[in-house]
Amino acid sequence: MDNALSSPAAGLPEVQQTAKPAGLPQRLAAMPTKSKLMLGGGVAALLAVIVAMSMMTAKPDFRPLFSGLSDKDGGAVIAQLAQMNVPYRNEPGGTIMVPANQVYDLRMKLASAGLPKGGIVGFELMDKQSIGQTAFNERLNFQRALEGELTRTITAMADVADARVHLAMPQQNGFFREQQKPSASVMLTLRGGRTLDRAQIAGIVHLVSSSVPELNPKAVSVLDSTGALLSQNPDGNATGLDSQQLQYKQQVEANLNKRIAELLEPVVGRDNLRSTVTADVDFNQVESTAEEYRPNQGPNTQSAVRRLTSEEQSGGTAGVPTGVPGATTNQVPPQAAAPINGQAQPLQPAGQSGGTQNMRRNNDTQFELDRTVRVTRNAIGQVRRLNAAVVVNQKTVTDKNGKTSSQPLSETEIQKLDSLVKEALGFSQERGDSVKVISTPFVSDKVEPADVPLWQQPWLRDIARDATVPAALVLIALIAVFGLVRPALKAAFPPPAEQKDDTAGNNGLSVVENEQLALGGPGGLPALEAPISNDKLERARLLAKENPVAVANIMRAWVNGEELETSPAGGRR
Repeated sequence: MDNALSSPAAGLPEVQQTAKPAGLPQRLAAMPTKSKLMLGGGVAALLAVIVAMSMMTAKPDFRPLFSGLSDKDGGAVIAQLAQMNVPYRNEPGGTIMVPANQVYDLRMKLASAGLPKGGIVGFELMDKQSIGQTAFNERLNFQRALEGELTRTITAMADVADARVHLAMPQQNGFFREQQKPSASVMLTLRGGRTLDRAQIAGIVHLVSSSVPELNPKAVSVLDSTGALLSQNPDGNATGLDSQQLQYKQQVEANLNKRIAELLEPVVGRDNLRSTVTADVDFNQVESTAEEYRPNQGPNTQSAVRRLTSEEQSGGTAGVPTGVPGATTNQVPPQAAAPINGQAQPLQPAGQSGGTQNMRRNNDTQFELDRTVRVTRNAIGQVRRLNAAVVVNQKTVTDKNGKTSSQPLSETEIQKLDSLVKEALGFSQERGDSVKVISTPFVSDKVEPADVPLWQQPWLRDIARDATVPAALVLIALIAVFGLVRPALKAAFPPPAEQKDDTAGNNGLSVVENEQLALGGPGGLPALEAPISNDKLERARLLAKENPVAVANIMRAWVNGEELETSPAGGRR
């Protein structure tokens, strides 16, 4: 009995050992055709997803190679890049994008090839001289070269996107009076949102006039892309306010409006005031000259500056008697007592006179007077008139019951506000300024927040648009893994056969515990000499599964204490 218990499986038939599992190639070769196709399709889909994700993450950084190219230059540059096997992208606006790490190298290589040529030619046009060139062609090429050089210089300005220069250079002849003066016109295309002030326009005019001989700055016209004249007229009179004058006018109005707001906001509240100021600014420069004369105010009021005396005397024929005939004529006239001018001259007797004498004397005396010359030049940008309008919100009043209502300001309060506004503006009645202050209720628009659903939020749309392609690739990868690769691998590597343990009627006890209970508990039978190996236990379980009747007989014999009979074949029964 002890021998039988010590080796319970001694007389059992040997159980056939499991075969060695086949390798991966053999299992893949033994797979059905359908599983092979599924596995190949899944692997191919995964590789495609991996390649697409790597291309998206490793997309090269493109930078502008050239911007603002014409169609002709852009086509030549693209053809050269295609010949050099360089990836590029053609963007709107004549912009060509290339990888960032090749920008400077490509610029040097294209410059050595003479690209981009550009539609503007300068003095390099004079490098190619033909033998049979006429004087007209030479003069025309010089004019084109000069226009190109001026265009390049003007377009180098930061605010100018493009420019065209037209020069009118008449042919000079030998007659100086018949020579015509040159003139020029410049058309500018400004960049978006940019303007040129008066100093920049004057600089362009001076540049063009200084580059052409005998070109008067008044004969240079500057226009923008809309056809508006930016420079002054040939007569020197401006057509209106330029950008600098308009900016000065707006600055004056903004400063005055700020004064009103800073003065009245502490009184009526921050959101209870609206004001506007209109300033009439005079940009005309007037120069006047006045001369005033008045008598001398010094001690010598009759000081002479210049005195001129002239005397003329003419006589008659000698020996001719003159005078009134008679005795009186023959008498000597007495001496004059008070001479009129100079010394007294004795009168000649009538008989002794040599002829008729005529005498004429002129005295011209110029006295000094005070002379005042006054030159008056008015300042530019004087304010000729100010108009201000101020609107004040009605005040809020709360009664005893806690009900709020709005009431207009009283006349006294409006007069006080009007006085404050006039003081802030520097009001002048002589100048014709006007100020108007009124009180009226403000209308507040109640803006209700729009109930936009979450799926219509802009940020969510941006995220969804950016994540659409990656999400689609991930979905394809999951379908390929779980729909194609996994079923094929399950078919190639089937799981081992599951062994069912009959533990339902044993209250969840293990097989060993059931065997011990079936043998009468731990102390019912003597312990085995050596622990049963897992291999033997597996064989016993396999025998119980294949031949449950024989195992039941063995267990019955153990329980009843009967000896097992050995069959002639070596087995037990």
